[in-house]
Formats: sequence, structure tokens, C-alpha cells
Amino acid sequence: MPAIAQETGTGKVLMMAWMNREALELTVKEGRAIYWSRSRNKLWRKGEESGHVQTLKDIRLDCDNDVILLEVEQLGGIACHTGRHNCFFKQLKNDEWVEVDAVIKNPDEIYK
Repeated sequence: MPAIAQETGTGKVLMMAWMNREALELTVKEGRAIYWSRSRNKLWRKGEESGHVQTLKDIRLDCDNDVILLEVEQLGGIACHTGRHNCFFKQLKNDEWVEVDAVIKNPDEIYK
């Protein structure tokens, strides 16, 4: 099911990923965001390569029981694999998608 990671304190949406039952159970048990990677077909502990871990602060389920909302502390300030604070850095302006948030750290320096 879809899982939205929201930054504690600011309420900013950092990213969206997927969770299966095991990812959800491990997230609760370990107190950190663990997702299901559909492309790699395996569990993915956020920050396992980059060090940009998401520490779990709260977890909620929407009214239809089909979307998980994780309130997290984003360690390192980078949630996106592009090296940005969040994954929602493109904004529609004059019928074009424009990158409006800067890269904090070059992804080549994060993922070696």
C-alpha cells in the first residue's frame, strides 16, 4: 500500500513509497521507515545506503484503510535520491515542470 513520509515539526511531505505487511511490521518494530521496493522486489530500509534514515515519530492510517502516513524525522535533511530535501521538487509553471528546489548534495557523493 502507499506510504507517505511527512516531516515531523514542519508537516512537509518528503516522499511517497510502498509498504507491504512485513515492511509495516518492521517499521513499527525498529522505529525507522522501511519500505517495499517494487523495482528491486525487496525490503528497503530508508538510509541503508545513503545514511539518510527516517526515524519514526508517529504512524497513521487513512479513513479507507489504504494509505499509511508516517511522521518521521529525516536524518541528514535529504529524503530524495536526487540529493534534495524531498521528492516533490518539480512545480507546474506555465504548462511546464520546473525544478524549484536545489540539490543539497550530489547523488554521486551519496551513492558510491
